[in-house]
Amino acid sequence: MPTVLRVAGYRFFFFSLEGTEPPHIHVEQAERYAKFWLTPVALVHSRGFRTDEISEILGIVRENCKLFLERWHEHFNSRG
Repeated sequence: MPTVLRVAGYRFFFFSLEGTEPPHIHVEQAERYAKFWLTPVALVHSRGFRTDEISEILGIVRENCKLFLERWHEHFNSRG
């Protein structure tokens, strides 16, 4: 479960066995969780986050999308 980024109390990561899915990033904080597609950036689902928190996280995902995609492709040994 590689952690890619920690910012504003959120942990952004992906699971090592998810290489068959399109590039995406998970985010968690305490017992709250969300998943975002990276191309294009879009919320897949969330649990426990308020709407304003999802907006904040979405902004972080957009700002760091290039990093997330680079790490995804490095980890899964692919190029997109």
